[in-house]
Amino acid sequence: MFNLTLIAIIVIILLIAIYITLYNGLQKAKVYTEESWSQIDVQLKRRNDLIPNLVETTKGYAKHEQETLERVVQLRNQLTSIPSDDHAQTMKVSNQISDSLKTIFALSENYPDLKANQNFLKLQEELTNTENKISYSRQLYNSSAASYDQKLLTFPSNIVAKIHGFQKVAYLQTNETEKEVPKVKF
Repeated sequence: MFNLTLIAIIVIILLIAIYITLYNGLQKAKVYTEESWSQIDVQLKRRNDLIPNLVETTKGYAKHEQETLERVVQLRNQLTSIPSDDHAQTMKVSNQISDSLKTIFALSENYPDLKANQNFLKLQEELTNTENKISYSRQLYNSSAASYDQKLLTFPSNIVAKIHGFQKVAYLQTNETEKEVPKVKF
């Protein structure tokens, strides 16, 4: 009788330990996913801080390109007013900003003085580096989201996830216009 009770206690303790391990694994994956999103947020803020300087530097050279510059500022302001938990809208506006920045960078080809301006070149380099960091952060987020979602779907952690109401997170998607094959003309 004593051995049976001892075995039952050991089994119960073992099951509790497994449950706690699974729960903690889910929590860690969730926190890692949230942290990887915050890395995107940090890079978006960095880009938002650089945009006014780029716009001001460009204004003096490209006065008739005012519409493009105003669009970038409008999108930047729109991005800063999006609720922090609306990841889809944040990425949609962020993609629009990236497209607009490409247009501003292309302006430098039409304005040799702007292309030679050291402030513009430095800002262009900073923004290019930031865009690369945003891209890397998106990859990191999708990887951590995949790991987290995998835990939600696999046995036995899926049982613990259901009990505690863990929810899948959405992957960041590539903008449809970026998937199009570029047209090359000679």
